[in-house]
Amino acid sequence: MLLDKITESPSLELINLVLKLKAEGKKVVSLGIGDPSFDTPREIIEVAYKSMLAGDTHYIHSFGTLDVREAIVRKVARKNGIRAGIENTLFMTTKMAVFASLSSVSNVPFEALMPDPGYFYSEPIILAGGKPVRYKLSPTFGIDIDEVKRKVGPKTKALIVNTPSNPTGRMIGRRELKELYDFCSSRGIYVVSDEAYEDLIFTKKEHFSVGSLEKRPERVISLFTLSKSYSMTGWRAGYIVGPEERIGLMNKFVENAVTCFPPFIEHASAFALEKGDKYIEAFRKEYAKRKDLLMDETSRIPRLHGGEVEGAFYSFPAYSGKLRSQELCRRLLQEENVALLPGAVFGPGGEKHLRICFASSEETIVKAMAGVRKYFAEN
Repeated sequence: MLLDKITESPSLELINLVLKLKAEGKKVVSLGIGDPSFDTPREIIEVAYKSMLAGDTHYIHSFGTLDVREAIVRKVARKNGIRAGIENTLFMTTKMAVFASLSSVSNVPFEALMPDPGYFYSEPIILAGGKPVRYKLSPTFGIDIDEVKRKVGPKTKALIVNTPSNPTGRMIGRRELKELYDFCSSRGIYVVSDEAYEDLIFTKKEHFSVGSLEKRPERVISLFTLSKSYSMTGWRAGYIVGPEERIGLMNKFVENAVTCFPPFIEHASAFALEKGDKYIEAFRKEYAKRKDLLMDETSRIPRLHGGEVEGAFYSFPAYSGKLRSQELCRRLLQEENVALLPGAVFGPGGEKHLRICFASSEETIVKAMAGVRKYFAEN
């Protein structure tokens, strides 16, 4: 049974544990979960509300409403440089889109390459009938093209890239992505590009979408979400841009798994994509302040090293000490009531690192890091 082969989501497991501890009366301070502290902008909520009142509560086309698919086409052309038509789009929550994309690229068995350290892609690869193969990132968490070439085999059908990165907070530049794309294209490998944090950039570098290298989607499947950019994590709103044939296959999954996604959420998503840039910029400025605060707090802990952030809302510092990261995080939670994610859950390359999320309020960041500082001073 495929479900027996996968583990629970480490982030959701942490959410459940924190909620359990809080229910027991403990005051847990969490920098472990990538959920923005901001509410969804009221204008976006009102679009969904008015849509429901207008009767948009019934079945719709499984590909998505016309307005959201047209908005997707315009958005990726404007912001990502991706040349796509409506036939290249599909509305789908992005976590599910990772699985659907991988399911569309090959008959089983197949292999899919994923970054190490990197997000929890192994489970959707397994669910799609594939075998996850990790490629190590460079010491600065960039793409090591020679490492990728070493890991590619005859069964490799897809390679996942994530920029800006969860958990490292680093970005992958145009040159690296171009080299990666050229190699994958020459080997008939699909590039699945997770761009969930495309709008959260804190450097002079610009986000580059690998899909923009194609005249029309052919080998790149680009995944986007509204969760982080518009503080819409609970809406489960996202979309895919990819080759028409792959989009058609993924739509079969939608038809048979969920029928369609809620039309009122899609109408609100179309509004956000068309008119929501002002909210993105407001959120980004606040995250930039929180990033600087976290960097200042981290610098006061001698046993934490690195953790510089270019994009997303995560820092991934290394730490000195004998404890493995999972045991360290267990002790932080037990002794200081501070919840962080251990680097090891993101792959072997994440060991001796901590993922620290600065999507929470400044007050929460200060309280949590005080607990981390106290722990390291006493142990």
